[in-house]
Amino acid sequence: MSVKQLSPPQRQPNDFFDVQHSASGPLYQLQFNPKDKTPKYKQIVQSVITDIERGVLKNTEQLPSISELSVEYYLARDTVEKAYRELRERGYITSVQGKGYYVQTDTTPKLKILLIFNKLSSYKKIIYYAFLKALGDKATVDLQIHHYNATHFQEIIQKNLGKYNYYVVMPHFTQDLDKVNYVNVLKTIPPHELVLLDKDVPELSDAPLSVFQQFDADICQALEKAHDLLKKYSRMVLILPSDGNYPTEIAHGFRSFCINYDKVFTIKENAVNETLTTGTAYVVIEETDLSELVKKVRQSSYALGQEIGIISFNETTLKELLNITVITTDFEAMGNTAATLLLENKRIKVKNPFYMICRDSL
Repeated sequence: MSVKQLSPPQRQPNDFFDVQHSASGPLYQLQFNPKDKTPKYKQIVQSVITDIERGVLKNTEQLPSISELSVEYYLARDTVEKAYRELRERGYITSVQGKGYYVQTDTTPKLKILLIFNKLSSYKKIIYYAFLKALGDKATVDLQIHHYNATHFQEIIQKNLGKYNYYVVMPHFTQDLDKVNYVNVLKTIPPHELVLLDKDVPELSDAPLSVFQQFDADICQALEKAHDLLKKYSRMVLILPSDGNYPTEIAHGFRSFCINYDKVFTIKENAVNETLTTGTAYVVIEETDLSELVKKVRQSSYALGQEIGIISFNETTLKELLNITVITTDFEAMGNTAATLLLENKRIKVKNPFYMICRDSL
């Protein structure tokens, strides 16, 4: 097997090697990092296994010889021999006397997908399980959380780039934006491997597959559809905690509706110190504030849905039981749509369904 030789200036012993080897079959990448504390033979083993699992290395495809890998990566022959021996013992490759080493797998490779959420919540679980259900047995999915932190997200991508077929990302970030440009991190992922969930990133010139919410337009349009019910309320209050990492577009959409329909409005951090006044409708993001408002109404003489209105953000079974009006995205549809389009290898932008469910609280 012929191996692409790099000129000496490109091949420094301390560099990260990510070299394409030419062969009769398709190109594949063998990754090896001399600075990594992982034993060198283990890095070779993991690289080959990852290529096989991603479907980059096909069954019966010939691998570089021990000599070729030794020369290409400045490795001792014993190191390469040890790696190939482990791969053979684990059933990933086989050797043919006088010919070399070949991939040995009789299973159809599954897609490898890295799913990166901003946080874990009941809503994220709905997306996750819908995503898994739609993929079926065609893929394996690993889950990581970046916790709104751009630096942590960068570390996740740097560690895993090249190891997965697809990277499904929720690009909500509020921390470390002065240190890391998360858009530039997204650009390091090949566009055909990137999938955006929940939020679109228009700054990406080469648009990836995206299933997103348009928070400002969604909120405004949902409230407009309930305009007849909202006519009896002259004042509206959005309870939006500033420390909840919520998209600022939520406030923009709320404000647009109130201005367009001549509503007196205000935006508050929480409902703890709120004094109820007749003719007020509340839009509540967090369930703690929802509970606080419901308790205040029950302790007052006001009638919920007549003198005081409440709209909660995102549907749950409890809100259905309490007869609370909600504005919500379809989380199950988001996971299902992303997985279906991914399997169909489509790179399009899809706006996820968003709607209002009117109940007695309005």
